[in-house]
This record gives sequence, C-alpha cells and structure tokens, in this order.
Amino acid sequence: MPRLLAIDYGTKRTGLAVTDPLQLIATALETVPTHQLLDYLKRYVSDEPVEAFVVGLPTRLDGTDTDNTPRVRAFVEKLKTAFPAISVQWHDERFTSSMALQAMIAGGTKKKDRREKGNIDKVSAVIILQSFMESKR
Repeated sequence: MPRLLAIDYGTKRTGLAVTDPLQLIATALETVPTHQLLDYLKRYVSDEPVEAFVVGLPTRLDGTDTDNTPRVRAFVEKLKTAFPAISVQWHDERFTSSMALQAMIAGGTKKKDRREKGNIDKVSAVIILQSFMESKR
C-alpha cells in the first residue's frame, strides 16, 4: 500500500512526515529547505510509492487566510503539476506548531533541540498527518 506524505510548508523550511506502508503510523521524515522541496519530493516519490500528499492549510481562528496561505496554495499548484497522478488533500494546520512544541517538551526533548525550528516543522507535519488519518477513520 502506498504511503501518505504530509507537508508543513514554510517560506524557509518545510517539514515532512510519512506513514508506514500500511498507513497506520505517522513518522517524521525530514525538514527540507523550501527552495529544494520539489526536487526532494521527486527523489522520494521515485523510491517510495505515495498515494496522497496531505498539505497543511494555514488559516486564522476565524477561518480566513493567513499571510502564508497564498504561498501554500501556489506551491500546491506546482505540486499538482509535478505529480499529476498523486492526489493532494488539504488539512487544517492551526495550532500544530504549538502542539509540536508541547509534544517535544512532554517527550523530554532537550531545550537545545526544541530551539531548532526544523525539528518543530517535522513534528508539526506528523501532527497534521495523524490528524488527517484520524479524520478519515
């Protein structure tokens, strides 16, 4: 069974998470410089079958777009062009960064590692993916 791949898109860095082949467990994959993201995904998809991309949609509490929402939407158009056979699913990403930080604290992650924003981006992608999988059950 192909994997699901979550994308927590950022202007500088993008956090990625994937499921296992049975789509039961979400795991942090990588934090990639955003300008290298499509190349990274092309390499990953050539090695691993991916059923869908789950992209975190940034919105405010009232559901309106954030400053980053147009950039994420533009990226998704490029993603659809680069991977026409792979579906793209949107998923709410509100609070994922704060949830990721809390999860890292609860898990005993050292303060030095929590300051590394790339780690928070990966954990945020895992939270997006877990939430997406739970919403589909």
